[in-house]
Amino acid sequence: MQRWQGLQEVPPDWGACVVTVGVFDGVHLGHQRIVAQATQAAAERGQPVVAVTFDPHPDEVVRPGSHPPFLCTVRRRGQLLAGLGVSAVCMLPFTYEFSQLGPDEFVRAGLVDRLHAAHVVVGENFRFGHRAAGDVALLADLGEKYDFTAEGVPLLTEGGVTISSTGIRELLAAGDVAGAARDLGRPHRVEGIVVRGHQRGRTLGFPTANLESLPHTAIPADGVYAGSLISLDADGEERERWPAAISVGTNPTFDGQERTVEAYALDRDDLDLYGRHMAADFESRIRGQARFDSVEELVAQMARDVEDARQLTGDGS
Repeated sequence: MQRWQGLQEVPPDWGACVVTVGVFDGVHLGHQRIVAQATQAAAERGQPVVAVTFDPHPDEVVRPGSHPPFLCTVRRRGQLLAGLGVSAVCMLPFTYEFSQLGPDEFVRAGLVDRLHAAHVVVGENFRFGHRAAGDVALLADLGEKYDFTAEGVPLLTEGGVTISSTGIRELLAAGDVAGAARDLGRPHRVEGIVVRGHQRGRTLGFPTANLESLPHTAIPADGVYAGSLISLDADGEERERWPAAISVGTNPTFDGQERTVEAYALDRDDLDLYGRHMAADFESRIRGQARFDSVEELVAQMARDVEDARQLTGDGS
C-alpha cells in the first residue's frame, strides 16, 4: 500500500481510480462499510482505490480549540485503512486555506487534478467545501462536470443508533469500552511512550507501564480495565502482546493530581519498557476509580483487579 502526505506525493503517472473521502477517525464499523463499498467498486472496475483523509481534524481548523478527542493516531488510521484493502492512503493537510475552498474547487483540486477520480464513495452525510456547502447530491452534479460518478453509502446503525465517532467518544467517556469496541470492531487503543512515574506499582508488587499519550487522545473514564499491553516497533506495528490490567485516573489514594494511563502486564515483573512505544487495548471495565483508606486495602484490591483481568482476558497463567 502507498502512503502520500499530500497531493504533491501522488505519482505523476497515477491513473483513474476509485476514491473514498472522510476523516475516518477510529475507522469504525461505519467507516469500514464505506471503504468496503469503495473496494468492491474498484474491483468491479479493475481500478485501485484511494482513501483520502485529513490531518489535523477539520474541526480544529474551522473551530480552533474544539479538537475532539481522537480515537486513533494518524499513523494507525493509515494502518487500519490499509488493512481494509485500499491501494493508497492520501493524508491531506487540512489548513485554513484548504477550508476556504468552495465545493467545486475542493473537488477539482482534491479529487480530479492529481487523483483522477473515476468514482467517489462517501457516507450519505458527507459534506465538503467552505462552510460544508457541498453534499452528496452536489458531489454527483460535479461528477458530471469532471467525469466521475459518486455514491453515498447509508450510515450504519446498531439498535436504531447510528455508529459514529462522536458516539464512540461518548461511550469511552462513560467507561463503556466494551460498547466502544463493538462499534469500532476492535478494542479501543491508547498509544504512548513509557515514561517514569512515581514507580509505586513496582513497590506494591504490580509494576506498571506509564503511557504518555499524545494530546487530544480519547482516554476512557477513570477506572480499572482488562485488556492488553502491546509493544510496537518503529513503524507502529505490533511486536509483543501481554494480557493486562489497565488503570486510568489520578491515584486518589496517594492524593494524585495528574491523570495517567498505567498498564500492568499480568504476572510480569521482568519487563524493561522505559522509553518504548507501547499501546494499551481496552477490552472491558472492571471497576471505577476509588480512594482507599490504606495502602494495604489498595494492594488487596489490586490483587482482585488482576484476577478479574485474568478471567476477562482469558489468561490462564
